[in-house]
Amino acid sequence: MKLQRPILAAIALSLLALPLAAQTSGNGFLFRKPVATLNLRGGFSHASAGSDIFSFSAEQFTLGRGDFSGPTAAADLGINLTQRLQLVLGTAYSATETGSEYRDWVDNKREPIEQTTTFARAPVTASLKAYLAPTGRSVGKFAWVPSRYAPYVGAGGGGMWYRFKQAGDFFNSETFIVRSDNLESQGWTKTAHAFAGVDLSLSPRFAITTEGRYDWAEANLDPQVFSDFEPIDLSGLSATVGIHIRM
Repeated sequence: MKLQRPILAAIALSLLALPLAAQTSGNGFLFRKPVATLNLRGGFSHASAGSDIFSFSAEQFTLGRGDFSGPTAAADLGINLTQRLQLVLGTAYSATETGSEYRDWVDNKREPIEQTTTFARAPVTASLKAYLAPTGRSVGKFAWVPSRYAPYVGAGGGGMWYRFKQAGDFFNSETFIVRSDNLESQGWTKTAHAFAGVDLSLSPRFAITTEGRYDWAEANLDPQVFSDFEPIDLSGLSATVGIHIRM
């Protein structure tokens, strides 16, 4: 998928940074103050699933609201603007694919009427990230020592790509006919977010980052496929942990 390429590129960049780490760090310090950071994180994304398309799906099919939440992967590039402020360019990807069947109907052979629901989200954003304490200190002219802990908060916005897809067999309660179909709506919409986290240093170059983030977004569903539905709720809370690389 094309939207996964930014994450894959960030992973490749982190691998290239490993040899650099050995050349530009000493015993407990760096030979210069970092100018940027790279974060690669994974975790869980809880979808709010607050709009009527989710309620309708849970009512008709053997789905629960929790079936729209799942694993997530994220990558951020932070560019230092000041000692405590960063411009962060980031992307993430979360998706679930859940099989289901009608709760109240079976086909004429008394077999379940089955379908699969896919829900995916991928924000691409820019943020301002503010550290609440110094990230490190300079020692003389040629050494920089990272802080053990560095808590931060931030906010930003951008665009979010989404896909909501239901494929399989569907029952028409008026004609009593079961037919196969592929119902899908996808596209881009605007998004905003806020986050907070902390970096825990492991070495001069590397740290562990834990972060909580809430995204706000909604989008109009394709009216030719999902008519008479309100905009789909794309908001949700994610919790991630990963590697923080100082560059």
